[in-house]
Amino acid sequence: MPLQSDVTLDDTLDASGLNCPEPVMMLHNKVRDLPAGGLLKVIATDPSTRRDIPKFCVFLGHELLEQGEEDGTYLYLIRKKVD
Repeated sequence: MPLQSDVTLDDTLDASGLNCPEPVMMLHNKVRDLPAGGLLKVIATDPSTRRDIPKFCVFLGHELLEQGEEDGTYLYLIRKKVD
């Protein structure tokens, strides 16, 4: 399922080829640099991100807008929380 194409992204994180815990560690650093309410697209190939990224969002209060898989690649659209 491809992500929405009609949204304006603030940044993209390509964690392809990286395995747990690297994608979530990189996500943590990338989200920190986003403006409040910013949109981030995450691209990953590690299946554990299907569990780890939603938990990351819940734990830190970010909104997981979309989650999908396309040809063995996992895609996420995350909105950074607004304090």
